[in-house]
Amino acid sequence: MKTKFYFLFFLTFFIISCNNSQKKLANKVPMEHLIDPSNDNQWVSLINPDSMEGWHYYQDNGQKSGWDIENGVLTFTSANAKGKGDKSLVSDKEYTSFKIHLEWKVSPMSNSGFFWGVKEDMKYEYPFVTGPEIQILDPENPDGPLTQAGALYGMVAPSKWVTKPAGEWNTYDITIDHNTNKGVVVHNGEEIVNFPLSGEVWDAMVAPTKFNRCDEKPWQNCDFGKFKTGRIGIQDHPGVISFRNIKILEL
Repeated sequence: MKTKFYFLFFLTFFIISCNNSQKKLANKVPMEHLIDPSNDNQWVSLINPDSMEGWHYYQDNGQKSGWDIENGVLTFTSANAKGKGDKSLVSDKEYTSFKIHLEWKVSPMSNSGFFWGVKEDMKYEYPFVTGPEIQILDPENPDGPLTQAGALYGMVAPSKWVTKPAGEWNTYDITIDHNTNKGVVVHNGEEIVNFPLSGEVWDAMVAPTKFNRCDEKPWQNCDFGKFKTGRIGIQDHPGVISFRNIKILEL
């Protein structure tokens, strides 16, 4: 009887554990919730196999280097970077409301970021004085919650940390929708950040941050988060940073 009892007990425990695991998986946000199969032909790939067509260096002067692409993987290697000025890449095209999927990985202790609403003008020295950023970061990089991977940099911390280690591919599914005034970050299948894009709550989020300074370098002429339509961008930073499978759906 004891043997039968223990067998039934462990069988019940195993079934409950499997059900809980399935529930956890069900709580993840699958790609099909973000990429509507009926609109699949409207998604546009922003990565070419061996060409950076569609992208250019921020304030390109023809002398900047550091980015290259091979077999559909776009990589910034800071050790190879040359030329004066910011070497972030920005899109040739400007966007307003969109969903974007991208995959990224970083070398140990390095970081990058995804920008939107970037206004490219010579009076703006860096993309981040106009474009808000979703942080990209090695989880072992000692940084605070507001600058962890997936954070709306400096303003909204991720609700959970789900970033894979340096050297492994991570995914972002980011929604920037000015029609509903909502931004959402889904990181490795889990929604971790949401925020308004404008209005009183947005202004209150920006107010205590460095993005509200326009009186010191590099923030002169800053217009942070002011442009609904602008370029998207990926940031240059020390280390080796790679991107692949970037695709966008305009809303």
